[in-house]
Amino acid sequence: MTSLCLLALLAAPPAGEADAVPAAVNGDFSLPALAGAGQPKNILFILTDDHRYDAMGFMGHPFLETPHMDRIAREGTNFTAGYVTTSLCSPSRASILTGQYAHNHKIVDNNTLAPEGTLFFTQYLQAAGYHTGFFGKWHMGGHSDDPRPGFDRWVSFRGQGHYPVHKSGLNVDGQRVQRTGYITDELTDYCTQWLEQQPTDEPFFCYLSHKAVHANFQPADRHLGRYADEPVEMPSTFADTPENFADKPRWVRDQRNSWHGVEFPYHTSPEQMDVRDYYRRYCETLLAVDESIGKVLALLEERGQLQDTLVIYMGDNGFQFGEHGLIDKRCAYEASMRVPFLAMLPGVIPSGQSSDLVVANIDIGPTCLAAAGLQAPPHMDGQSFLAHAAGTASEPWRDTLLYEYFWERNFPHTPTQHAIRTPRYKYIRYYGVWDTDELYDMQNDPEETTNLINRPEHAKLVRELDTRLFNELERTGGMNIPLYPGMNSARLRNAETSRGHDFPEWFYRDPSGDAKSRNAPRDAAVKAPKKAAGEPAKATAN
Repeated sequence: MTSLCLLALLAAPPAGEADAVPAAVNGDFSLPALAGAGQPKNILFILTDDHRYDAMGFMGHPFLETPHMDRIAREGTNFTAGYVTTSLCSPSRASILTGQYAHNHKIVDNNTLAPEGTLFFTQYLQAAGYHTGFFGKWHMGGHSDDPRPGFDRWVSFRGQGHYPVHKSGLNVDGQRVQRTGYITDELTDYCTQWLEQQPTDEPFFCYLSHKAVHANFQPADRHLGRYADEPVEMPSTFADTPENFADKPRWVRDQRNSWHGVEFPYHTSPEQMDVRDYYRRYCETLLAVDESIGKVLALLEERGQLQDTLVIYMGDNGFQFGEHGLIDKRCAYEASMRVPFLAMLPGVIPSGQSSDLVVANIDIGPTCLAAAGLQAPPHMDGQSFLAHAAGTASEPWRDTLLYEYFWERNFPHTPTQHAIRTPRYKYIRYYGVWDTDELYDMQNDPEETTNLINRPEHAKLVRELDTRLFNELERTGGMNIPLYPGMNSARLRNAETSRGHDFPEWFYRDPSGDAKSRNAPRDAAVKAPKKAAGEPAKATAN
């Protein structure tokens, strides 16, 4: 197969702008071929959980060793602006498989099952003659690990799964099978065994979906303690100082003392769960994932298939280790929504390159379909990045990306939020909470330290970004807030740390409307002005 044949098919129109392509008619998942399509490529998609964008050796990490991730970056392209459109396991994974924003696929939390009739891009690959295999964490609502549509081979586990051997076992093609080893190694073995059985003259799609590096982090025994003595520098926004939280939303400071905050992490004390030790275990847990990548690449190379295989590696969301006093994900801050995003396809995707294209999880489906020589169906919100990576695109790439997260009753400390990420700015708009929105200049303030939302010189920009945000929501059918039943579980606070916090300084005005510092003296009570005798009482607004 030559790259010249494939380059013609790379110039696929954005999914939403293609000619009318039926999603599936009476169970028919066939899609029109791209003009000039060559022979379909094999596809290897590797997903990790909670892998933040900077936790790789080639990114200049001070101690983490990831030689096989480094290889993909060296022989392919590192997309430095790789994002997820919702930083949460189930919604992000659904966006990967459907090519849609969460407001369209409706899987907006980790509890909601995929709606009946949800379409996965692997169903189109199957119809095109691909052998398809899924290995690992599904976790797309509920705890069922039953086989899902679109896969010939199925190996999965319930919910989040477990790192060591566990009695819950695995679901292998619908049958309960006992676990035999550390989960990262076990999934890799199932994956490589299946790949060894695939005919070399027929295309495959292999989805290796690791549990790692989801909390609570548990390294393989061979890696435990590897980084125990390595120094860990806390982020500059970790400390609870007036400088760090000037003009920040009130909810951010309040979340410091919560399940997902550094003052009450997972409802333990900061002494019980030191963030530095937590990060060291995270890095140790990631080592087995890198070894897994090496084993799969080596097998494909040995079988002579790597040259004809599109390899994509990414995380389902990022993870915060103290940024803004928070842990975990969900919010629109960079450490939460930015992920590793690596792609390799010899002869097509340039080697050793970095790309600043704003790419996302919603682009995986259209990109894989393009590698198969197929048009993406119009219901997908994402688009293929292959032509842009190859430098052959005739259409401009997106200049904004929509981010959305919907409030969860069981983790009530993070509000519903929508954000627009442009190459330079990030605008975050909150819903259902009395608080400030946020604007950051990502070129000059990559750590999101200075909220520009109330700066007069940025007022016009805020209006423009707000308009772009709602235009994108309107265009993609995102003007409704999905509601699902849930339960309260993580609403507690640590009685020995901070209490509720104050609003940003600029929220405060005296009764005349003039700005007034919240630290300035105030009267103990606001007294109503005296009215003249016989003057009627004035109506007050509700």
